[in-house]
Amino acid sequence: MNLLEKRVINGVLNLIRARQKTPLLREDDLRVHSPAVVAPARLREALFSDYRAVKELKRRWGLIPDSVENWERLWRHNPARRQMQSERPIGWVLESEGKLVGYLGNISLLYRYGGRMLTAVTSSGLVVEPDYRAMTLSLVAAFYRQRSVDLYVATTAIEAVGKIARAFKSDPLPQPDYGTVLFWVLRSYPFAQALMEKLKLGPELSHISGMLASLAVGIDKIARRRWPRLSSTRFAMSEISVDEIGADFQALWTEKLKEGLQLFADRSPAVLRWHFEIPGDRGTTRVLCCHHNGELLGYAVIRSDQSQTDGLRRSVIADLIAKRDDSEVFRALLVAAHDHAKCVGSHILEVLGFPENIRRVCSQWNPYSRKYPACPFYFKAADPMLHKALSNGIAWYATPFDGDTTLMP
Repeated sequence: MNLLEKRVINGVLNLIRARQKTPLLREDDLRVHSPAVVAPARLREALFSDYRAVKELKRRWGLIPDSVENWERLWRHNPARRQMQSERPIGWVLESEGKLVGYLGNISLLYRYGGRMLTAVTSSGLVVEPDYRAMTLSLVAAFYRQRSVDLYVATTAIEAVGKIARAFKSDPLPQPDYGTVLFWVLRSYPFAQALMEKLKLGPELSHISGMLASLAVGIDKIARRRWPRLSSTRFAMSEISVDEIGADFQALWTEKLKEGLQLFADRSPAVLRWHFEIPGDRGTTRVLCCHHNGELLGYAVIRSDQSQTDGLRRSVIADLIAKRDDSEVFRALLVAAHDHAKCVGSHILEVLGFPENIRRVCSQWNPYSRKYPACPFYFKAADPMLHKALSNGIAWYATPFDGDTTLMP
């Protein structure tokens, strides 16, 4: 069984759950190539009227194109922008002969560090035409040149972009396990079938191998008890929509900020609703609530969506908060997330990021794991003293809620 697990099951993880699309930038793309002469490009701030051109640029190079409603949400209805003292760029573009050949979005965020409110920005949607990829540095430089910013965040970094971030004195998130995804297989047969399709074994061999792999995963799941299990029934669990997030969430958030010196992305109710109400989102987002004696003790936000590449439906824990980091509350929410994911027909439930205490709870239930090929999270604080403080992993409460990981469709 161990041999099957290593050669079949773990092979599954790397092949079918490779979340990143084909990189739009590789290391070789960032080197200057000169066999062809191309028209010069100029860098300028992006305008809202660039929407259609950016949409087409993204479509050409494999990114999910934005809707105009989502642009409205990100740059006209963003609660963080109301806190800014000056208007911040929505991004930057490279323009050549009246045509957009590069783009980098710039989304404003708010963070809390103890009693401090920090203004933050996250880069998003980097895409550059091949002939102009040597100019990627100019887009990233514009992002890091912004004034009146306390914290710069990048959460969709591939290896090459990560190297650029390091050149601008950004550091990888100091949580070594952040890039390791923990997950449980909910439906063995579709999971195994997707693997076989990725391996391209041919119809007959694919069918037989899929049945064997499904059996192996199913047996392994039962033998190792790979699923979250309830250990307490003293909590009242409920499920709500994002637009039902209300005053009890504010009370929990206020109490959470008093618990210690840790960096949190703003989780006020208005920001939570804005973050997860994505226009045109093909997936579904639900909020699982844990109460005791009428008090909200914690919540989990779970997103479910079907992959366009392998057809698998995935549920992802997008955020998870508990008062005083109560491990029993975390357990109850994770069990509720597992039950929800099964109920909506997902094939996999994933946990990306989160501090060690939460990952320790997850590990009690023997999840599978896979690693990103490169660190997906870089940060830079404008204040050197703050940057030094954030270089300690215990200062972070890093989750998919940070940056643009769950902010975009």
